Amino acid sequence: MSESSEPRRRILLADCDAFFVQVARLEDPEGAGRAEFLIVGGSPDGRGVVTSASYSCRALGVRSAMPTGQALRLCPDAMVAPVSRSACSERSRMVRASLETLSPVVQAASIDEFYLDLTGTERLFHGEALDDTARRIQAAVFEASAIRVSIGGGTNRLIAKLAVSRAKPAGVHVVAPGDEAAFVATLELGAIPGIGPSLLEALRDRGLRSVRDVRTVDPEWLERWFGASRARWLLARVEGRDSRRSVSSERTFHRDLSADEALERELLRLTVSVAGALRKEALRARTITVKLRSTDFSTRQRSVTVAEAVESEAAIYPLARDLLADLRRRRRGAVRLLGVGLSNLEEGNRPRQLALFDDGPTAPETERDRRLAHTVDDLRARFGRDAVLPGRIVRHTRPASLDDDA
Repeated sequence: MSESSEPRRRILLADCDAFFVQVARLEDPEGAGRAEFLIVGGSPDGRGVVTSASYSCRALGVRSAMPTGQALRLCPDAMVAPVSRSACSERSRMVRASLETLSPVVQAASIDEFYLDLTGTERLFHGEALDDTARRIQAAVFEASAIRVSIGGGTNRLIAKLAVSRAKPAGVHVVAPGDEAAFVATLELGAIPGIGPSLLEALRDRGLRSVRDVRTVDPEWLERWFGASRARWLLARVEGRDSRRSVSSERTFHRDLSADEALERELLRLTVSVAGALRKEALRARTITVKLRSTDFSTRQRSVTVAEAVESEAAIYPLARDLLADLRRRRRGAVRLLGVGLSNLEEGNRPRQLALFDDGPTAPETERDRRLAHTVDDLRARFGRDAVLPGRIVRHTRPASLDDDA
């Protein structure tokens, strides 16, 4: 398995402020566009749930996924407005297209959140400070899409995600390199992405409510309470280190592969490896990436972000296979290297969120898929990693490779 660990990365998160509210106002400027108190989702008679709410409503306690009837009791003067999925998707595409003209790497975390990796672009932007770049990006996005975004920035995704909360609404907050730990120290544990309700409750049962509380605990005790892997993850989180940005596996072949069947078989082998590594860390992933390197050493990749995080080969492989097919449709030819990466990681025991809007394709992963995957993990732990493999892999001799980075 390979993990990049680039120092002094320059990461931004562009988060569309109250996105569905903005779209509703743009779609109905004379109605929703004039309402200070606006709820999107549900119906005026109180049925359904809130998808989003204006900041004036939020100040009165209205939250996403709240029953609309309860929201109207908190904010009786609010207007309840619909917004079409197609309108939201179109505005999201406009935002992303604008960002892609400004950043070499743009990755959607959801329909209204986009990570930008500006690492190594200092010369391109003539040494411009990251917060100044962020403000230019804000202006460009609004001009192209009429959507206002808040932008958080720092040396990793975790810091950018936390910083964007400080930037809302329509602001910029960039954490300077070296200030990550001090910044995170000001937060409660519930604000840290990935610390779900069950872990938060377990921490509170031990009197730990803030980041500073966790930092005072001897790491040995954290390992006793939560296990070595989760303790390491938690310590990295409270120190502002995004230690698990992604997991990936790739192979370079002695003999280039041209047949689709052979490539799909190797893709399955890589998926088994990377999905097992993901589960070992008690994580799930929302973004799947497939990378190809041709015989001329040109490298291409395609990614997809799904609405709900997944962990099993049963869910990951079909998505990866579609990405591989898309890359092959765009350009045929022999392949020297094949890789699979998983990112947008979150805790495996985190409860699934209500999907009010489809912010990505679905990857139907059942409880049976997850239980089967963990059972296979147990068998491999006892009898070796090749003890249980898909029949499609077992029936074929593995091609020799230059490296096996899995």
